[in-house]
Amino acid sequence: MNPNKLFLIIVLSFSFAQKNIQYIDGVAAIVEDRIILKSDLAQMVNMAAIQRQIDLSNPAVFLRVQESVIQSMVDQKILLEMAEIDSIVVEEKDVNKALDQQVEMLIQQAGNREKAEDVLGQSIKSFRREFWFDMKDRMITEQYQQQLLGSIAVTRFDVKDFYNTHKDSLPRLPMRVKIRHLLVSVLPGDDAKKETVSFLLNLKKELAAGASFSDFAKAHSLDPGSKNNGGELGWVSRGSLVQGFETVAFTQGVGVVSDPIETEFGYHIIETLEKLGGKIRVRHILMSPEITPADQELAFGLANAYADSIANIETFKEMVKKYSTDKTTIDIGGDLGWIEPSNYSVPEIGQAIKYIEMDSCSPPINSSLGFHLLWVDGIKKGGRANLTDHWSDIESIALNKKKMDWYQNWIIDARGKFHTQIMKSVNPQSYTQSVD
Repeated sequence: MNPNKLFLIIVLSFSFAQKNIQYIDGVAAIVEDRIILKSDLAQMVNMAAIQRQIDLSNPAVFLRVQESVIQSMVDQKILLEMAEIDSIVVEEKDVNKALDQQVEMLIQQAGNREKAEDVLGQSIKSFRREFWFDMKDRMITEQYQQQLLGSIAVTRFDVKDFYNTHKDSLPRLPMRVKIRHLLVSVLPGDDAKKETVSFLLNLKKELAAGASFSDFAKAHSLDPGSKNNGGELGWVSRGSLVQGFETVAFTQGVGVVSDPIETEFGYHIIETLEKLGGKIRVRHILMSPEITPADQELAFGLANAYADSIANIETFKEMVKKYSTDKTTIDIGGDLGWIEPSNYSVPEIGQAIKYIEMDSCSPPINSSLGFHLLWVDGIKKGGRANLTDHWSDIESIALNKKKMDWYQNWIIDARGKFHTQIMKSVNPQSYTQSVD
């Protein structure tokens, strides 16, 4: 399940439920002994309208969207019936884990627990209880769909046939480059580190004397995700934080403020607010030592020296393992995969690619992360899709088309196996105005 997609569903559904337009509840459809409520249908219709940018004020448009949405909801119930026949189950612990992730994302996106509960219109505890079974149903249907579609494949003949049939309607593809990097981070000097630690120790003393942790976090913390919430990270599970931070946060007592702790992000002072099993509620203040021009020059000199020592791809991989500060790629030779230079997350890398020769190490490329040495492994031309340059892309599109066609035939057949009743279409006049 895509957590971002599910989060959007959660937020939109509960947001619409709180607007001053309310839906008269009742049964919208029945599949065997499963029911779909009109209130749930209303939420999904509104969500579809937002996602597709559709104006529902036109009754004909409203009814067309509603018809499409109710059929999708009915099909999900049919999938649940079929999954039950095939004994598809999900473990309770997996449902709890998925729900934990959604709740944590909701709190993070809202800003804090209180704001999240305001969006939901109910407590987190109540939301978890009510949404648990919906989460379970979603996981069962997704697992069942994956099982159904997992054996579908395309042959070379299928790909060629698909291309010859659809080549005029295939999208233009962007240029992509397979690239590796060796990252040399710009590290602060010892004096700057000592100054930061000293500053945080002084904050700790003031906190012990009664100063506000929240005010200090808002004034001094460099963590953009938590500073406006007074440094609060909310409830976090063991294994979700960087190691040094997590060890202190989980082992110190509730209400204790730690000494400065160094991580890859800088220095933190941490206060553990609550503990519950494998979870804690924690807040922190993050500060980073000042980077000087001398620090920049030192990192640039190191990157240049590494580049001078790299003659081939094997040497590049060895140097990555020894010297790269990007921990996520050191064990895979710095591999960043296939990227689109025009919209890559590190724009300096995307901009530099056009100046780098294949199978050679680039000079140091400066970015906000540090200095990168780049190695281009391969290039896929952009433009109109063709079998020579874009076989894997066309193969993927052809496979998705085959899966969609197969599923449409399958669901039509499955609909005939169960008693299904869609009630008389709900029209726009079924909406009623309520007073705030």
